[in-house]
Amino acid sequence: MEPPVSAGFTRRIGLFQATTINMSQMCGIGPFVTIPLMVGAFGGPQAVVGWIAGALLALADGLVWAELGASLPGAGGTYVYLREAFQYRSGRLMPFLFVWTAMLFIPLIMSTGVQGLVQYLSYLWPGMTTGQGDIVGVAVLALVVLLLWRKVENIGRATVVLWGVMIVSVGAVILASFTDFHPSMAFTWPAHAIELTHGQFWVGFAAGLTIGIYDYLGYNTASYLGAEIKNPGRVMPRAIILSIVAIMGIYLLMQVGVLGVIHWQDMLDPDSVASRSVASAVLEQTWGKGAADTVTVLILITAFASVCAGLLGGSRVPYDAARDGMFFRAFGRLHPEHGFPVVGLLSMGAITAGGFLFARHIGNVAAHPPLTVLITLLTSVMVIVQALAQIAAVIVLRKRQPGLARPYRMLLYPLPAVVAAIGWTVIYGYADKANPGVHPVEWSLAWVALGCVAFLVWSKAEGAWPFGPKEIREEFLAAQVDDAEAARVG
Repeated sequence: MEPPVSAGFTRRIGLFQATTINMSQMCGIGPFVTIPLMVGAFGGPQAVVGWIAGALLALADGLVWAELGASLPGAGGTYVYLREAFQYRSGRLMPFLFVWTAMLFIPLIMSTGVQGLVQYLSYLWPGMTTGQGDIVGVAVLALVVLLLWRKVENIGRATVVLWGVMIVSVGAVILASFTDFHPSMAFTWPAHAIELTHGQFWVGFAAGLTIGIYDYLGYNTASYLGAEIKNPGRVMPRAIILSIVAIMGIYLLMQVGVLGVIHWQDMLDPDSVASRSVASAVLEQTWGKGAADTVTVLILITAFASVCAGLLGGSRVPYDAARDGMFFRAFGRLHPEHGFPVVGLLSMGAITAGGFLFARHIGNVAAHPPLTVLITLLTSVMVIVQALAQIAAVIVLRKRQPGLARPYRMLLYPLPAVVAAIGWTVIYGYADKANPGVHPVEWSLAWVALGCVAFLVWSKAEGAWPFGPKEIREEFLAAQVDDAEAARVG
């Protein structure tokens, strides 16, 4: 029997669509724009270490998402997991903080896709000014919102088409790179490239791990659509694991292939095409300008698909919170005809536009590329309230709700959770050192502190804990009991 769903949603998304939604969000523009950033973090072709480390962290963290998503498949993903796990001691604090934080870090993720799209567009439009780039980015977001203004099953079909474009674009870059591949360029590392006793190596490693996990982020997108996934106990874990493994193979092939065509020093030159549009540079050098232009268009479509997939999942996050009286009530309303959360979609779109414009201008002021600013801020903001909190949620739920149906149980528990916790802690602990001048840790702590203040104000108005009694509601466990009772009576 299917688990309970949030009011207004129906389960229509299968394994293939869920996997393509994850992969479209994971790949997007990420690897096309972050290869030079990864090379810069490590200082040479040993940057491949960053992709491998990011994949290992994604796999470990993906198993956390898999267990939670299979057992608690509700709209909003992490919101549901934290609500169920932490209600016993801190009432609604953790789920409130997650929604508060998600309203910032999900748009920041989408902003990176828009920034990458504009960055690659400059290859086809070399004379584009900063102001023109701003207009293009905002226009793209408006188009994304219009595309998502429809029923989810129609969006699922469109996502499969966009996923196909993504596969063609990355496939073209990989194929082109290996037609003119020079192993000496890809596998000759600088002297002392890996010095584990040198502090600067670990700073570069942390920066590379941050970029690596950013490129894998999106393996959880289907979890936000948990109330719309068919047979989630089977589909959710498979979609997460399949998407991570598939993207890992794509990224490693692309990284090695690009390093075998473009000198890594060229990727660090801000005036070179390779630093801004490395995939286009590979195509131009191997197959000529015409092929480079064509694949650049496909990359732009891929970036667009990533933003669509991310905004699709992100717009569902505040829905359950609003239905529970934990967020602004307007976020709990669905479109009367198409059944999607209207305010969630519009607000996420607007905040994404704001994040995109902010990073493009603050990035110049801080002497950091806008993409680096966005990646650093979003990973720091999400570590405390999502990544580490979810790892704790798996452990808490196993103790608090031992009878909860778990169609998927984490392999080698608790080892993957421990590995994921170490990885996220490294990213957070080195964030300031790896990105001087941006102050990501301070920004993240300030945002969480402000969220705690907002929670107290909200709780006072609602008469909830700590100004009222705790409300313990084991929704999925209770539904299990009701189903078992109905089956017995029937």
